[in-house]
Amino acid sequence: MAAEQPKLIVAADAEALAQTAAERVMARIAANPSRIAICLTGGSSPKKLYQLLGSDAWREKIPWERVHWFIGDERFVPESDPFNNMAVARATFLDRSAPSGHIHPIPTTTENPDRAAEAYARELQAFYGADRPNSVRPLFDMVLMGAGPDGHTASLFPGYPEIEETERWVIGVPKANVAPFVPRVSLTLPVLASCREMLFEIAGHDKQAILTRLLNGETLPALRARSNGETVWLVDQAALPEGIRGGR
Repeated sequence: MAAEQPKLIVAADAEALAQTAAERVMARIAANPSRIAICLTGGSSPKKLYQLLGSDAWREKIPWERVHWFIGDERFVPESDPFNNMAVARATFLDRSAPSGHIHPIPTTTENPDRAAEAYARELQAFYGADRPNSVRPLFDMVLMGAGPDGHTASLFPGYPEIEETERWVIGVPKANVAPFVPRVSLTLPVLASCREMLFEIAGHDKQAILTRLLNGETLPALRARSNGETVWLVDQAALPEGIRGGR
């Protein structure tokens, strides 16, 4: 079971949000003196964070030889496609500094998303050294997440059967609920939960409606996603519902 309710942190704007997110990433890295695993997210939410981590000032602080980078979900499109999540992260900050063997993309050259899911599950299990997550030994130091306009997170969409998966580590999602309407591959809730910190970034006025629903306790995937450690919702002022502007 998840350890606690999400902690809400309010940043002034998108730039401050990215700064706070980067500081939390670095804190998790600093807390682990051995091998580190960070699970990235796609979509628009982390773009400023990735740009910050790729800047000279931040890049020099990261012990790249100890950090492994995974991805929470992927659009089933070629790496050359602009919708490929890991390709965006690579171009924005990873390829400049991370050893190639420390970047773990979801394969999208397999025959279908289910085969890609099986291959990525094997890679995660080999890295972890077991075929079931152990609550006292998290797979990830940090999992970055976002919340879509329908309340999805990773590629776990409301009302879809994949959200209920408890046995498999990674699943193919044949149809997306939002654009781009391409098949997806996604880590499941129990595997995403296997982390010391799950950090949601929710920014912009267009996220106000979905954040209102989440704060009201609507059981959407983004609310059901919880770390076995700490879960943090990092939001900017523009995303906050009118009634709680200024933070809480």
